[in-house]
Amino acid sequence: MRAIWKGAVSFGLVSVPVKLYAATQSQDISFRQVHASDGGRIKYQRICSLDGEEVPYSDIAKGYETEDGEMVILDDDDMADLPVTASREIAVEKFVPSEQIDPMLFEKSYYLEPEKTGAKPYALLRQALEDSDRMALVTIAIRNRTSLAVLRVREDVIVLQTMMWPDEIRTPDFGSVDTSDAKASEVKMASMLVETLAGDFDADEYEDDYRTAVEALVKAKIEGGEVERTPESTKSSGEVVDLLAALQRSVDAAKASRGEKTSDDDAAATPAKKSTTKKTAAKKASPKKSTTAKSAGTKGSTTKKSSSKKTTAKKQPTRKAS
Repeated sequence: MRAIWKGAVSFGLVSVPVKLYAATQSQDISFRQVHASDGGRIKYQRICSLDGEEVPYSDIAKGYETEDGEMVILDDDDMADLPVTASREIAVEKFVPSEQIDPMLFEKSYYLEPEKTGAKPYALLRQALEDSDRMALVTIAIRNRTSLAVLRVREDVIVLQTMMWPDEIRTPDFGSVDTSDAKASEVKMASMLVETLAGDFDADEYEDDYRTAVEALVKAKIEGGEVERTPESTKSSGEVVDLLAALQRSVDAAKASRGEKTSDDDAAATPAKKSTTKKTAAKKASPKKSTTAKSAGTKGSTTKKSSSKKTTAKKQPTRKAS
């Protein structure tokens, strides 16, 4: 993982240098809008709703729309005057009971890793949070904006979770739910059902069936050859792009533009040298092979002959003795 922020957690006179890592990542399936007949991507132009002309990025500004539909234009100078902060401090405001924080307030999750010099105070803070069953309510500046957040313990790691501001939580406007009509026997039966389906949560028991099905469908279409090749395709085949080859092509292109020799030029001259070397090597190797063969044959026949001589020598004295 790559750290997206570096700073320090400060509470009282204690400062814990830390790194911030994104704790989650979206695995949702995303589709491109394409032309059904040829697979070409659909492009969007920046068209002004008043004059119907395409607007370049250089002419685009930020606009704040009022309730009555009027537009207030804010330029770079206006944005520069807004209060921003680049603080590298995670300031602990207070330690609050965990049950007081509504999970609906949680927005994004991050892991906090201590720097080497902050390992001990990090461990002490983690243990204190776990033992007290409290969360540290903090403020942190990410991308020049101050956010409310909490520090809590997950396994052996301190997790920072940014929070939405209280006025960002909507109030249900469909009225209160009337439960006065529920009979005691019905409530009891509902409670029994809850107890019947009670269990512990194990995240590994669940998976995104939709994503799995889409990936299987796409794989089947690729294997069946149902792929539209367009000029925008980044690959000419289903093979994995060879990074080294891509780099070599880039080098060759740069050399060719300067009129220098490329690897293709070197490759064209290399085979002739290799074939000559192989022939020379073959000529040198030939005498060795025949010599070896002769030596092997001589050695084999010599062994057999000496064995015969030995056998004969043993038999002759026996005949003389008789």
